Amino acid sequence: MAIAIEELSEVTDEVVEAFARLLPQLSTSAAPLDATGLREIVASPAVTMLIARSEDAIVGTLSLVVFRIPTGIRAWIEDVVVDAAAGRQGTGKALVREAVDRATRAGARSVDLTTRPSRVAAGNLYEKVGFTERDTRVYRYPLA
Repeated sequence: MAIAIEELSEVTDEVVEAFARLLPQLSTSAAPLDATGLREIVASPAVTMLIARSEDAIVGTLSLVVFRIPTGIRAWIEDVVVDAAAGRQGTGKALVREAVDRATRAGARSVDLTTRPSRVAAGNLYEKVGFTERDTRVYRYPLA
């Protein structure tokens, strides 16, 4: 089965349904996204939403955020999720590679991402693609 990666540019009923199926596989605490919420993300100049298709079905997604700060252009990969029902077809790898290529073309100095230690398969994927673990601490200030 061939995996096709494309940039999400139009929010359709198919896209809303796909996110309703995929997002809970990534986060049990994230609020569901409706068409309006998805359109806001797609309209953001800093965010590129990539979707993966297999046999005309959306089986994965990734958010690439590219922004300029005083030290240069930075890129972050966020919210990578591949449908568990899609099996191991290389979907995650294809999504991440496309995101890295786009960040490179945008002039980013690096691409960062985070993953929980419990997501062993995700960590293995990122290392296979060429990411290395940084010696850093991530802090969070909860607002809600």
